[in-house]
Amino acid sequence: MHAPVFDPKPALVGHRGMGRGTVHGYAENTLASYLAAVEHGLSWVEVDVLRTADDELVVRHDPTTPDDRFIVDQTADTVAAKGILRFGEVLEALPAEVGINVDVKTVLEDAVAAPDRRTGALLAGVLAREVRRRPLFVSSFDPALLLYLQAHVPAVPLGLIAWICFPLRHAVPAAAQLAMQAVCLHVDSFGPNRVEPRPVHRPLSYTLDVAHDAGLEVLAWCPDGDAAVRFADAGVDAMCVNDVPRVVDAISARAGT
Repeated sequence: MHAPVFDPKPALVGHRGMGRGTVHGYAENTLASYLAAVEHGLSWVEVDVLRTADDELVVRHDPTTPDDRFIVDQTADTVAAKGILRFGEVLEALPAEVGINVDVKTVLEDAVAAPDRRTGALLAGVLAREVRRRPLFVSSFDPALLLYLQAHVPAVPLGLIAWICFPLRHAVPAAAQLAMQAVCLHVDSFGPNRVEPRPVHRPLSYTLDVAHDAGLEVLAWCPDGDAAVRFADAGVDAMCVNDVPRVVDAISARAGT
């Protein structure tokens, strides 16, 4: 039985550090961005992780380096020379009290790789060591990877990510039936959107209640300041946010601090 993943709630998770892209001069998925998010009071940061040709884990959202070469076709040293961090560098640099939401990006080549070379297998040993010293939460769009980690590192809480505008009537039951600890839902999925503009969406509070009754914590990803306040008032457990200073200010104003 897992303890709560996020406590106190709502936890703010810095999306790739201070936020997607470059926020207040801090480029995403860099040490400077992660440390700046911590300096702004965040107790969690989100780190994108994928594998290289020589089976190391590096920190990058896109599957390619800035020169449009696929990371899985390059060595860790090669991509490091292009400014891409090793995952181990982030683990060493962040204080142990800072929680890390590891957002695992499986690669196409995992479909044909030997089992011990797939992204999940490379990550499992790192997680087993790291969970002894800091809060961890692993999220992914890949349910097979999550089930692998569930079997091999059961101490690490897991969350299924659903894509932008993905129907919550599918995402929440899927996460519950996979025995995840959390479900990670984009803010645009909670109401009429470009995919489903019709009124086929349950109210925010209803969706959160169903997820909580199913034993799931809910992480909403990419709310802006106003949406973050609305989700906090509704009882969301965590929010993975862009523009950390703006959201921190909005939540602080809500709390009257």
